[in-house]
Amino acid sequence: MSGFTRLFGGGKKKAAAPPSPQDAIQRLRQTEEMLEKKTDFLVKKIEQELANAKKHGTKNKRAALMALKRKKRYDKQLQQIDGTLSTIEFQREALENANTNAEVLRNMGVAAKALKAAHQQLDVDDVHDLMDDIQEQNELADEISQALTQGVGAQADIDEVRLLMRYRTGTLSHVIITLWMLST
Repeated sequence: MSGFTRLFGGGKKKAAAPPSPQDAIQRLRQTEEMLEKKTDFLVKKIEQELANAKKHGTKNKRAALMALKRKKRYDKQLQQIDGTLSTIEFQREALENANTNAEVLRNMGVAAKALKAAHQQLDVDDVHDLMDDIQEQNELADEISQALTQGVGAQADIDEVRLLMRYRTGTLSHVIITLWMLST
């Protein structure tokens, strides 16, 4: 009996995988192109039937009437195709927007994971320690800079010692002249 049901389509059918958004968008575009071609064809047919109705005009009323009926049928088909085109365009745009939103969401997920990985390598205490190290190095650099510029200051210390020696030896006039020279 199971072979009999399979023969006539009564067996279980596997669910087909849904098409990807890109495939669906491509199919909708192809359908749009097909319907636009059919629209162009119908517009030409309408123009042709209208020309036939005018051509037969009052001479052959039956032929003119038949041409107008065909034109009316073509107009109705054209309206249906226009409605279908509008629906397909709306569906394609909605699918494109959904696809864009999904891509944005995936990219945001990747960025969040990258940010999390970057923060896993950082620790607040490590950052504070690093900032303390930088501060210490800056202070050390300032001390070195001051030491280098004190070479000129060391010369001033030597001059002060000379002044003090001269003051003690009693040559005060030399002290006054030396102070005056240092101040200029």
